[in-house]
Amino acid sequence: MIVVDINIVAYLLLGGERTSQARTAFQKDPVWAAPVLWRSEFRNVLAHYLRQGKLVLSDALELIHAADLLFQGAEYEVESGQVLSLVSSSHCSPYDCEFVALAQQLGVPVVTSDSQILSEFPATAVSLDAFVSN
Repeated sequence: MIVVDINIVAYLLLGGERTSQARTAFQKDPVWAAPVLWRSEFRNVLAHYLRQGKLVLSDALELIHAADLLFQGAEYEVESGQVLSLVSSSHCSPYDCEFVALAQQLGVPVVTSDSQILSEFPATAVSLDAFVSN
């Protein structure tokens, strides 16, 4: 099991230059976990694509359904105290800290392409590149 942030989910489901890496990560470890917050973050990504005309509503609905299946049984609540503790010791947003907190809670890495998370939480975060190449 790994925790993945929304960028990795977007790479997997939306297609693009990093999709093959996301697929490789999924093949390497197909049990992906996320805090419940993932839904709002992924909806935000889909909203951006809808507003730019890169997706139509029916495609966005299919993608959110695919993401629901991806995280079925692997969505977790995180403790506010842990999130705020991570916020107070870093420059990361509370949203990002939820993914880090969950990874720490589960004792697994958070796979991300977010340079700030990687730099501020090197003991917990691993880059998509490093995860795929190991």
